[in-house]
Amino acid sequence: MLCNVCKFLIFFNCFIFFSNKISAQNKPDKSTREKPLIHYTETGLFNNDSILHIKLTGRLNELFTDRKDNMVYHPLLLQYQEKDSSYISISVKAKARGNFRRLKENCKWPPIMLNFSQKEKSKNSVFANQHKLKLVVPCQGDEYVIKEWLVYKLYNLITEKSFRGRLVQVEFEDSLQQRKTETYYCILLEDEKQMAERNKAELIDKKMIRMEQTNIPAFTKMAVFQYMIGNTDWSVPYLQNIKLLSLKPNEFPYAVPYDFDHAGIVNAPYAGAAPELEISSILERVYRGYCNNDQLSFPEAFDFFNKHKDEFYNVYKNCPLLTVKYVKFVTKFLDEFYKTINSTKAAAAEFKKPCTTNIRIELKGLKD
Repeated sequence: MLCNVCKFLIFFNCFIFFSNKISAQNKPDKSTREKPLIHYTETGLFNNDSILHIKLTGRLNELFTDRKDNMVYHPLLLQYQEKDSSYISISVKAKARGNFRRLKENCKWPPIMLNFSQKEKSKNSVFANQHKLKLVVPCQGDEYVIKEWLVYKLYNLITEKSFRGRLVQVEFEDSLQQRKTETYYCILLEDEKQMAERNKAELIDKKMIRMEQTNIPAFTKMAVFQYMIGNTDWSVPYLQNIKLLSLKPNEFPYAVPYDFDHAGIVNAPYAGAAPELEISSILERVYRGYCNNDQLSFPEAFDFFNKHKDEFYNVYKNCPLLTVKYVKFVTKFLDEFYKTINSTKAAAAEFKKPCTTNIRIELKGLKD
């Protein structure tokens, strides 16, 4: 009888495709960085890829230094300009949030939570019906924020069961002038409850659900995606950078990933991997799925990624905010992924590791 790995190798012979390289984008000048990206016909905060320029004013020094566990909200004034050139002003509250990025020894600025009042929710603005929004603030340079935002765009191409993000350019002005006014690219991230509502689903806030107890085809795509971008900072059992969506009470939930700043494709200077994984660099991929001997799930997932290959590459090729050096880096990084999934031997070696090694796949990640 053939061993499982041998069966896996034979089956994959039908799924060989070859990678096509893309040309790199010329490095944009400063004026090009201000141009919007792709426009959608829909309206709404997360249905438009144009860069939203906003201004946050308040005691920002107090906000950014309030990073302890008992963080409190600080009042801010949010302002932005409508298409008709009129200015909209909204009173919000904000506090630091997060785990790794909240710590001063890791990041210069913490990510923050924006809390819109009940009164402001009904206003006729781009923030209408918003309650709480995560604002991803640069940790060590806003170029890495742009790169992380593009990872959200990648996963949006895979499934609607994903978080939407809006790239914004934020002018931070301290009302007490205790810190200089600075402008950075940030990400506004869709609220988890709205993401669930958009998918006609409910959130499951229950730990220690096994990976095998999620929707398997969707999980396989998600786990292969995490491998593609070189991200190991996630866990289904510990809900580490994962949300679970339940569409029907008696069906397995869907695992929805978020927080991609430790992914190799972002290549942030502060990023790392859990020491238990025993990898020397975040550029070294590790498949963190469970031991799966199903001979159909991987080929189906690989076929999906091959069919959408050009779309993935074009996310980077068509973004005017990236340097030519980074586009070349991403092209090479993705080429390596496609070389692996289109090689029967390499694919078997990588995606069967949870069955053949003692690698710990249910880590808490970098949360603690």
